[in-house]
Amino acid sequence: MAPRTPPGSGTGPRLSLSLGVLIVALAGICLAGGWWLGQRSAGARGPLPTQIALQHQARQLQRSIDQGRASEAEKERLLQILLALEQKPEATKLLERLADQNPERWPLRLLLAELRRDQNDRAGAEREVRQILNLSPGRMEALQLRTLLQLEQGRGGEAQAQLQAAFLKANTAPVSANALPLGLLLADLLQRQKQGGAAEALYRKLAADHPRDPRPLLAMALLKQEAGDTKGAQNFLAQARERSPDKDDPRLDQVATDWGLAPLRALKVPSALSPKPKPADSGPPKP
Repeated sequence: MAPRTPPGSGTGPRLSLSLGVLIVALAGICLAGGWWLGQRSAGARGPLPTQIALQHQARQLQRSIDQGRASEAEKERLLQILLALEQKPEATKLLERLADQNPERWPLRLLLAELRRDQNDRAGAEREVRQILNLSPGRMEALQLRTLLQLEQGRGGEAQAQLQAAFLKANTAPVSANALPLGLLLADLLQRQKQGGAAEALYRKLAADHPRDPRPLLAMALLKQEAGDTKGAQNFLAQARERSPDKDDPRLDQVATDWGLAPLRALKVPSALSPKPKPADSGPPKP
């Protein structure tokens, strides 16, 4: 059985940005309205009471919007319900208006881009991403989604060239705060482009350039795990723990557990600063 991916990496392609992740990332909005989906019946007995209630509420909110009486909170509530009901075309139309009316709220535009992608409108999704990057060229969430869209459309070379240029610029003094995230994204893309050696070299450079950040080492651990090198993955996970501000961070243990590795706290990484083991006493054992 293939090893499970660690939390946060998503299923399928590692660059994939799920709709759920983007919803959670929205600043100032609660759009996690899909809680009822698990209650849906597989039979053909009609909608459940919860679904009927949501549809009724959606009609009321839509009426308020049509009459010009809806508050921002009511519009966002309607968006939440439409997403929960999987009415994506209707949610897209509403989100278009919200994003146009609130250009400073880039998460709305990002969610709109992901909704378009989810409906196979990748050109439209890229158009939305460009609007975000026009206002904020260094917005990592938009850069990640743009990279994914380019990759899905067979334009991996274009994505790589753009990321390499952005990474070089970010590492020009003064070094940008985006230097590490850009490097991690570029290395991930290199791996997806079957350039594993270049990806590993970049991860090692990032680990050296950012000696206090565990992320490059976690990425190396994932690379090793995907290559079937369990010992190498264990080693890099243990090194990542040494860099973590909270060395007892349970999330790192969860990563190890999900990969089927030994618990991190049981792993030891040799250090030049570690005391040398004393030679065994050759005399008889003391009672």
